Amino acid sequence: MFFDELALSDEVLDALWDMHFDECTPVQEKTIPVILEGHDVISCAQTGTGKTAAYILPLLTNLAFDDHDPDKLNAIIMAPTRELAQQIDQQMEGFGYYVPFSSVAIYGGKDNGAWGTQVTGLQRGADIVIATPGRLLSQMNIYDIDFSGVKYFILDEADRMLDMGFYDDIMTIVRKLPKDRQTLLFSATMPPKIRQLARTILHDPVEVQIAVSRPPESIKQMHEFVDEGKKVEAVLATLNKAKGERLEAKEAKGEGTNGLKKVIVFAGKKQRVKDLTRTLRSLNIDARAMHSDLEQNERDQVMLDFRNGKIGVLVATDVVSRGIDVTDVPLVINYDVPHDPEDYVHRIGRTARAENSGEAMTLVSPDDMHYWKKIERFLTLASNPSPLASKGDESSTRSGKGYSGGSRHSSRNRGGHPHRSKGQGRGGHRRASAPRS
Repeated sequence: MFFDELALSDEVLDALWDMHFDECTPVQEKTIPVILEGHDVISCAQTGTGKTAAYILPLLTNLAFDDHDPDKLNAIIMAPTRELAQQIDQQMEGFGYYVPFSSVAIYGGKDNGAWGTQVTGLQRGADIVIATPGRLLSQMNIYDIDFSGVKYFILDEADRMLDMGFYDDIMTIVRKLPKDRQTLLFSATMPPKIRQLARTILHDPVEVQIAVSRPPESIKQMHEFVDEGKKVEAVLATLNKAKGERLEAKEAKGEGTNGLKKVIVFAGKKQRVKDLTRTLRSLNIDARAMHSDLEQNERDQVMLDFRNGKIGVLVATDVVSRGIDVTDVPLVINYDVPHDPEDYVHRIGRTARAENSGEAMTLVSPDDMHYWKKIERFLTLASNPSPLASKGDESSTRSGKGYSGGSRHSSRNRGGHPHRSKGQGRGGHRRASAPRS
């Protein structure tokens, strides 16, 4: 399905056209029409499926067509980490380029300027608030924030938020919101605790499930059985092998012979990340650590340097396995086997993005065998779907309600989009710090 077949506003479609987005992903095709019709939604969709656009696009459209108070907060998007909140904020700026709605991102850090911008946005009534639960709750404890105008409440990566212990924070925020609102819950997995949360905060939701995704075939998956005490040696061997292959390939093309860059090594605990980073640096490996103990400005700088190729090896906890899109990561190494098979998919999914190829090496110690067997069973199941499923069917929708997903636009077509020059239209996306006219 193409975006111009959906009932999205002209301004949103203009932004999609400028960004060269034409065809919907399965989660967008199944979810956007339901949201546009005003239903609560619980959607099971993994990172990389386009779920952020699946709720931002209809949210901006609903704000354009629905009655709402322009001087109050209208929508709240909750995200588990600062990195994901930043990514959502960036996508909001792109998709909302032509719309007159403001947004503010609320997340932690010691940047006093950022704190001031957040307070200003909340008090002036930014149309859309993108927030981590802890930071928004901190603002609520200090300032009197008016939530009476909130019509849309969205939880992204809800399973991760519950894993991080945010259930009570979420419920504290929910109790401040109007009961008459549209609530959307997106989660990569659907364990019982997510079902319980959905029953608590959603009203008669439509359920959209995208089939369990398997790693793309462009990822070369490898594993090595190794004693725990030999894992550092195995990491070095994997890095040296990958570096040698890269140099040979570049020399064959007559290109420069700079070394391997943008490798991610995942470890399960932040103390292990710190220890492994120190060990690699002592061995003259250009390694940097990424974990939750870093201040916001430190994390931002590490990610900026990593994206720009200034860091050879990023050693990280799962904080960067979701919601971070670095397109040219050639290699991911799992120093520890993740306990959740879907975390494995998220980790190795940091490579082979944007039509690139990549490799993923997992180091499996005797203590990891139980979790590795779970991953192997998971991958086998994902590669061999139920024979009852139709060939090529990647998604399913279950609901007690039907929906039509009709279009408000009959004149638009894919062959001749009425391209609008920058600055035209009803307005433009504004940061929350800008004064209201």
